[in-house]
Amino acid sequence: MNRAEFVLPYLPERLAKPRSSGLTMVMDKGLGTHAAQDLMENGAPYIDLIKLGWTTAYLTANLLPKLQIYRAAGVEPYFGGTLWEAFYIRGAADKFYRLLDRYQMRIVEISDGSVEVPHEEKLRWIEDFRRRGYQVLSEVGSKDATKVMPPFRWIQLIQAELAAGSSWVIAEARESGTVGMYRATGEVREGLVEEIVHVIPVEKLIFEAPQRSQQSWLIRRFGANVNLGNVLPEDVLSVESMRLGLRGDTFWQFLEKP
Repeated sequence: MNRAEFVLPYLPERLAKPRSSGLTMVMDKGLGTHAAQDLMENGAPYIDLIKLGWTTAYLTANLLPKLQIYRAAGVEPYFGGTLWEAFYIRGAADKFYRLLDRYQMRIVEISDGSVEVPHEEKLRWIEDFRRRGYQVLSEVGSKDATKVMPPFRWIQLIQAELAAGSSWVIAEARESGTVGMYRATGEVREGLVEEIVHVIPVEKLIFEAPQRSQQSWLIRRFGANVNLGNVLPEDVLSVESMRLGLRGDTFWQFLEKP
């Protein structure tokens, strides 16, 4: 937390945890328990969710102790949506339910970035997990850069998934930030974003934004309490400093104008 002697005026108000807006979701791509502990030491106040990327949970040693480290620090872990897809495509949903129970997961991500799931069926899965008491995150957008959806289709899918019970819908970008909401160069598809937020409340979206330029664009456009995802562990304090206008990318964004 900020030390008492660091008293700076004209900082934007950051919502307190537990937050429903202004979320920072961090991508854990295989941290060990020591690295997880180090991350929590400085980063826990600024991290809301931590995703065990794609299927890395399957390969992680000491998975339960690592999850306990996150929870003890007030950060909610969950499995990446690709793990659900791996169980789904193998017809092993019952095993996935048992896995969630075994590791006391409270959040489940339903995605179709690697597997084609008929959307009506995806909605039924969202409804089912929500009915079972899980908080559901769903993801819209393909991991395949050759599949480009028009804005109206993004809006239709997001609206339907929120109506089915998703707490937030994640805008796909991969861990590289080069698909979905972004061009192959990482540049924000600004027109797409603007059309979506014209219809969908921005606080119901989590923008995957692994690149600094993407994070700063979203903060400048939507303010300090925009939901950001796929933040790298080493970038947690960098992102929070941008949210507060304490890094060059957003330095002038929140200062009171004379």
